[in-house]
Parts: sequence; structure tokens; C-alpha cells
Amino acid sequence: MISRLTTCLIAAGLALTALAQPLAAEERPAKELFGAKRLPAKMATASYGSYAKGCIAGAVAIPTDGPAWQAMRLSRNRRWGHPQMIALLEEFSQDAQKLGWPGLLLGDISQPRGGPMLSGHASHQVGLDADIWFTPMPDRRLSAQERDELPFTSMLDKSKFLTVDSRRWTSTHARLVMKAASYPQVERVFVNPAIKRKLCDTWQGDRSLLGKVRPIYGHDEHFHIRIKCPEGAAGCKPQAKVAAGDGCDASLDWWFTKEPWAKPKPKKDAKPVKPWYLTLANLPKACSAVLAGPSPASEQEVTYQGNGGTSTALAFSSGGGESAGRTIESVIAADTALPAIVPIPIPRPFQ
Repeated sequence: MISRLTTCLIAAGLALTALAQPLAAEERPAKELFGAKRLPAKMATASYGSYAKGCIAGAVAIPTDGPAWQAMRLSRNRRWGHPQMIALLEEFSQDAQKLGWPGLLLGDISQPRGGPMLSGHASHQVGLDADIWFTPMPDRRLSAQERDELPFTSMLDKSKFLTVDSRRWTSTHARLVMKAASYPQVERVFVNPAIKRKLCDTWQGDRSLLGKVRPIYGHDEHFHIRIKCPEGAAGCKPQAKVAAGDGCDASLDWWFTKEPWAKPKPKKDAKPVKPWYLTLANLPKACSAVLAGPSPASEQEVTYQGNGGTSTALAFSSGGGESAGRTIESVIAADTALPAIVPIPIPRPFQ
């Protein structure tokens, strides 16, 4: 009896010890690991995986201010992307001014090494997505505090179901969205279903581009640009091509039924579902190397230089550096500061 009791106590002690130990990198939510990284991996630029399950090496940052843009929500540290994405944003900001738009307010692009985020998005993981506010850039430079606190402006009429507010939406908003869809490298532009319907009803230009404009939940305060996987990027998983046509059909009508907005009915006697998060094991194998890769000396070293110029990040080679031989666990242990979870615009389908 004493022997059995002793065995049970030892087993219980071992179990408690295991629970007290911190989770290994492979077991922690990937959003914690990637959210802790303040700088990109100093490696050859490459997107790995899919838009909602991947990472990016050799990302570059868009400057907080440009001739025709201002980056918003700076505390999130999400103005990083593939150089092709950053170059497109520079080009788009200049083209937007030619349309009569004062300049772009840039929302989230990606984290320094991509990957899942602590809050806000399922996508934006490979540096090929970017959010643009529907609010035009003001005629002055906003302070860091203003950029974090300036409220979003919805384009929807809050008194009606899925209806664009004609007091806020203008023809310039429409031209801005359609200009974004016009670039060959852009595969999709996500907007609220009401905005898609508005464009279907009013757009007088090339309607072949309307097919790229895709209805989705939320996105009444900003639109979301997604570019295709860079040519020759073997590790980047592309999406299926957009179906032919302008998208102003039954697939759009579905968004104006009750089905997409109905709350799921709980099953009788169903047990609570335990939260599940992506881990490193769920991401492409290359993402472990990206997470463990060495950092550049400073943010300035990997900030996009503008006007088609390249960042030093484009010349990064994989391997080498001070961190090359270190384990993922040791890299993470030395970089544990996590950014605060920040508020995000919530979907408002009925407003």
C-alpha cells in the first residue's frame, strides 16, 4: 500500500512539474511567436505558405510617411511586406492623387516576419496583403497618438441593412477601389458586400475589373488589396483564380439574404469547443527557419527606399549571422516582449 501511494505521489509530482514548465516553441500559439518579433528575418525575400497560413522572410517596411501616404496604427508594427507589395503601395498612392484623392492612410500589411497575428486578421501572413482606409489622408502629418486613436469611418448607412451611406461614399471612393483592381499583380480587392453592390449598380468604367472586387464580411471602413504570389516563388501557395465575369450575380445576391448573417445554432448537449490556435507545426517548415533567423541591425536598414529603389533586405542571403546555430527555443527566449493586443474594426453587417 505504501509503495503504491508513493508511486502515485511521484506521478502527480511529475505531472505538476510538467504543467509548470513553459510550453516549447512548437507547442505555443504561433501568433505569440511571430507577434513578438520586432524586426524581419535577415534572409532572402520569400513568402512561404498561403495568405492565411504562412510567413515571410526578408520583409521590408514602408516608411511611416511618404509623399502620398501615412501609415496608421504604428504601435501594431504591421507595416511590413514583400518588396513587391510595398512598391505597389507607393505606385498606388501616387495614382490615387491623380484621381483627386488626397493620399492613402495605410492600415495593416504584415508583421515583420508575417505569420499569424495576435489580433485582427486571419490573413496578412505572407506580406502580400494590405489594408487601405476609406478615410482620405489629411493635409497635415498626424502624430503617433492620432494614428493610433483616429476612429475609422464606415461607408455604410447605420439605419439600413447593407446600404452604402450616400453622404460619405463618393465617385472618388469608387475610382480609388477600381484603380486598385486595375494593377495586373492585384488578384483581389476585398470590400463590404454593400460596397460591391454599389459598384455593380453605378460603375461606368471597365466592368471586367469588377470581378476582382470581392464581397466579404466587415471591410466597410477599409478595403483590402491582395497581390498574387511573386513569379518563381515556389514556397508561396496561390489562391484559385477569380471566376470570370463581374461578380454582380447570384453570388453577390446571397450576401443580402439572412444566411450569411445568421448565428450558428448550438447543437443539443454539445460540449464547449476548446480554443485552437495555429502552431509552428501547422505552418510551412520554412517558417521555423524564418522565426529563428537573425535580425537586421535596425529598422532603418530594412525600410523601403521609395521611387522604385530597393532595400538592403533584397540582398539578404539565408544562413549565417549570429543566430544561425541557435535553437528556435533560445531565439524566442531572448525575445519575449509581446505587443499589446490592439482593438480592431469589427464587422458591422447591419449598419
